[in-house]
Amino acid sequence: MIPLRDVIPSRTTPWVTLLLIAINVLVFGIELTLPDRERALPVFFETYGLVPADFSWTAAFTAMFVHAGWVHAAGNLLSLWIFGDNVEDRMGHGRYLVFYLLAGLVGNLAQTWANPHSPLPLVGASGAIAGVMGAYLVMFPRSRVLVLIPIIVFFDIIEVPAVFFLGFWFLMQLLGGVGSLAEVGTTGGVAFWAHAGGFLTGLAGVALFKRRERENVDWWG
Repeated sequence: MIPLRDVIPSRTTPWVTLLLIAINVLVFGIELTLPDRERALPVFFETYGLVPADFSWTAAFTAMFVHAGWVHAAGNLLSLWIFGDNVEDRMGHGRYLVFYLLAGLVGNLAQTWANPHSPLPLVGASGAIAGVMGAYLVMFPRSRVLVLIPIIVFFDIIEVPAVFFLGFWFLMQLLGGVGSLAEVGTTGGVAFWAHAGGFLTGLAGVALFKRRERENVDWWG
């Protein structure tokens, strides 16, 4: 299922979400324009991505803004746009930024815990965005998400409850993470534990970061 949009309009301009998307696009643009890209890109990933076997707190943050390709970047940023604006509405700009970075950090730490000896750089905003998705699930349990479903050679667009979409997504990450524990970790793949760690941070972090005075606002129009 590919999410296209949710049904809740933003009540405020999501400046932080827009800024985060812009930074990610800028960094990805730098990746695309590297001279001698075939050789320079792996070095870029090792420098700014998080290598669990050579852990760095700086890289744990910079890795959130680096992506491995078009599909990786587009999928992450689409999800950030769909779910981030509403979470930012409820938290406020400053709290939302801190929450986003914290969820990304916990996600990266979870992936490092799951595969501490991996020499491969971990890149992507997935952990942070998973945190946003977890917070969205708590804040907007009655929301619905418009999703694109590929059916062999055809496509269908349906509206599903956010609880179902996000719950199913998290279950897939958790199962993938458990399965990855048996792998050696010398080949690249999906950072399932970064996703799961970020999502759980989002679920738990809502109580700390939400602005209670906004809970009584009629968010449903």
